[in-house]
Amino acid sequence: MREGRRLRLGAPLDTAGIILATAFFSLSLTPSLLPRAWTLQGIIAGLLAATGYLVGVTAAALVRPAAALIPAKWRQAWRHRGRRRVRRLVATFGCGLGAAALVLGARAQRDIYALMGLDPPKRLDYLGVPVIAAVLFLALLTVARALRIAARALGRLLGRWFPATAAQFAAGVGVGVLAVFLTDGILTEALLKAADRSFAAINSETSPGIAQPRAATLSGSPSSLVSWASLGLEGRTFIADAPTVDELSRFTGRPAVAPIRVYAGLDSAATPHDRAALAVRELERTGAFSRKVLCVITTTGTGWVDPQAAAALEFMYGGDTAVVSMQYSYLPSWLSFLVDRERARVAGRELFDQVYARWSALPADHRPKLLVFGESLGAFGAESAFTGDRDLRERTDGALFVGPPDSSALWRRLVDHRDPGSGEALPVYRGGETVRFANRPSDLDAPASVWRTPRVVYLQHPSDPIVWWTPRLILTRPDWLEERRGDDVLPSIRWYPFVTFWQITADLAFSLDAPPGHGHDYDGEVVAAWARIAPPDGWDDARTAALTTLIEQRASDAR
Repeated sequence: MREGRRLRLGAPLDTAGIILATAFFSLSLTPSLLPRAWTLQGIIAGLLAATGYLVGVTAAALVRPAAALIPAKWRQAWRHRGRRRVRRLVATFGCGLGAAALVLGARAQRDIYALMGLDPPKRLDYLGVPVIAAVLFLALLTVARALRIAARALGRLLGRWFPATAAQFAAGVGVGVLAVFLTDGILTEALLKAADRSFAAINSETSPGIAQPRAATLSGSPSSLVSWASLGLEGRTFIADAPTVDELSRFTGRPAVAPIRVYAGLDSAATPHDRAALAVRELERTGAFSRKVLCVITTTGTGWVDPQAAAALEFMYGGDTAVVSMQYSYLPSWLSFLVDRERARVAGRELFDQVYARWSALPADHRPKLLVFGESLGAFGAESAFTGDRDLRERTDGALFVGPPDSSALWRRLVDHRDPGSGEALPVYRGGETVRFANRPSDLDAPASVWRTPRVVYLQHPSDPIVWWTPRLILTRPDWLEERRGDDVLPSIRWYPFVTFWQITADLAFSLDAPPGHGHDYDGEVVAAWARIAPPDGWDDARTAALTTLIEQRASDAR
């Protein structure tokens, strides 16, 4: 190899790479689902600039052999004059394109903030975007070049014994595999173990103001089969949040009963099967199978249960309810989703199947209404217990799935088989006779067909990245970006290869920070959904509005 062709960490940038890096940087500033702070935008822009540079360099390497077909005098002229002119043109055009994209990106972000009722950020803050992007781009470029230099050095060493082409190929593959092994193997495993230890320690804590209950209707009480210590942080919070009989009576205007809340923590039993069996025994101990409503809830990764989902049913039925759930992980949902979704699937199926086996053994006229609930990763796990809408009809009295991830198998199948003419963002399945999708609770009343019981609801905001994120976004335009945009999504959002994937990935990190009614914040909407799925006798819209206000106030007080 000639010295002039030797790769150095500080070597000039590849022209084709810089063209695509500039294009990807500019496209990264286009809007996505949620508002982005300038710091986050800088990170996305840096990642996409590096991605564009890699694509450009790879494409140039693939077409470079064709240069041999060009006459030698033309190639010589290109090396002496053409390349320099093109570099100047690329630099000038790139700076202009980047500046224009920065201005338009800042304007689009202000539009998204306004669309969601938020105060827009200062325009000058966006000047920090190219700074962060440049630092991250150069850091990633340095790492990539270091790996390439290592591969070339190894190739020269192997070239002593093997043909040059084979040696370089083997060296490139070897360094790549080693990098992946170190990153995805040793490093990832070490980080996951550290995260597991850290979140396990958090799980042993108890939130301020939370104390062991005395009521026999609650897990963790002195009469419970489940120890208070084994419930975990989220389990203890969920149990302690149960409304009192006085609260329930004030809302219903008639005598209420103490609600039953059953929970098995990750430390309550050794396996998912054993935890589910313990939860069923706890249901039997508390008399749950004689209540009007029994709701099976699949938690999110940490064991969190949406307090509004449980409390809404308890207030609607004056406490004549039982809610059961169990923990399957210490890790937050986003981390559990990436590395260990199987736990959620197993937990959702195991808990429901064991509860259903006990419930179905009761005389048909002495069974409580059997409901199912799951939010986010909990929706993914909860629907795993069912093979389809027919199975849901036959084995439940209603189900509510909130913000299901795209990987939710049943959700994906129902959406893919939606009625012709309905969109992915708001599908209609078989005329809405059993399953209905809603961006807002009012959407549940839209289909003209009769909504039979049992009823199944999927709540999904158009701006919820948890619903729409999928690796397929890298190279495939999703249906929801070919349709008319949802009511809280800018009409100007478009799909771009690689770019949209990283934009929606970044949106995931802040999906819970969106205001209610946007992103992954469904506060205030669960009550209205339950009121349509399983309303008690005499329930009306006025009671739904009153309960929504009460539930929101309880949530505000808890914060």
